[in-house]
Amino acid sequence: MKQNPIVIIGAGQCGLKAAETLRQQGYDGDLVLIGDEPHAPYQRPPLSKAFLKGEIGIDRLMLKGPDFYGKLNIEALLSQRAVEIDAEQQKVMMQDGRQIAYGQLLLATGTRSRRIEVPGLDLPGVFSMRTIADVEAMTAAMKPGMKIAIIGGGYIGLEVAAALRSFNYEVTVIEGAERLLQRVVCPQMSAFFHQLHSDHGVDVHVASRFEAIEGRGQAERVRLADGTAIEADMVLMAVGAEPVSELAEAAGLRINNGIETDRQCHTSLPHIYAAGDCASFHSNRYQRHIRLESVQNAIDQGKHAANALLGVEDDYDPVPWFWSDQFDTKLQIAGLSQGYDRVEMQGSEAENAFAIRYYAGDHLLCVDAVNLPRAHMMARRELAA
Repeated sequence: MKQNPIVIIGAGQCGLKAAETLRQQGYDGDLVLIGDEPHAPYQRPPLSKAFLKGEIGIDRLMLKGPDFYGKLNIEALLSQRAVEIDAEQQKVMMQDGRQIAYGQLLLATGTRSRRIEVPGLDLPGVFSMRTIADVEAMTAAMKPGMKIAIIGGGYIGLEVAAALRSFNYEVTVIEGAERLLQRVVCPQMSAFFHQLHSDHGVDVHVASRFEAIEGRGQAERVRLADGTAIEADMVLMAVGAEPVSELAEAAGLRINNGIETDRQCHTSLPHIYAAGDCASFHSNRYQRHIRLESVQNAIDQGKHAANALLGVEDDYDPVPWFWSDQFDTKLQIAGLSQGYDRVEMQGSEAENAFAIRYYAGDHLLCVDAVNLPRAHMMARRELAA
């Protein structure tokens, strides 16, 4: 009797890596990859950098060539949305009415741009940045001399600010927290990036709560809580991401800042696994549940989930690592800094090449390296050990 296929919902980097690993590990059954975008799996990090700047086209974003899926006998269902999971009957219901039975199911649904409800959010000229379509819409609307406001001083907001300044747009970054990147770096690093952007002509506002986008039929200004009005012909909402977990929650899976899994990618229901940006798991390394939004995690946990689907029960507890390119500066992060109580500086901030080491007592948690790739690689080895 023919077995039901392994079905993967989410045609991003994690879902693709899981499908590829399944084939590499010898799985020869039916394999279905479902994605709601029209594009085959592609890289997202360049969207806010090289793709936005026009330095690369869509073809360079693609993770695999067009013949890859046929060669590996992966049924890629693109521009198709899964709307319900029947965990008892082991079926996925599609928007077009189709039902897909599964033997095992992997949820790799990723994240979406977080939406905050404020007046004017739906005015023309207001954008988010998560997909190829988002960037294409934004670049089609960009005109020389525009004033562009970016709501959010995290990685995406700052990367886009740097990209737009290379075209001499007037750029304002508005951050509600007391400092840039407050959730992920120490005050010294925040101050460094604040100065970096100011030196390149970005108007940076911190501790500035944003209340509304105003305009007559088009975004024209951003209004702050203190009454300040900042002129803006275009507004980018870059206020973070949230896990796409509604399908899982409706199916009865346990949710905990994403789809809760154990360290083998099992969810709270049998035959269903989760991995990538949408999944949270308990880390022995950090002694808490974590959810990672990174290429490293998408690839590594995608591989791990594929092995778990095939019965290999290894624990997943990686050293997280991330990077961000802004102007001529590359920030590389190894580990997670939350919970630190002291930092140590290495190198020279004046020479734009330094590292900050984060400790909880004598325990190293994380290293941020600015233009010091060797320090980053050594930190990853040290944390892994």
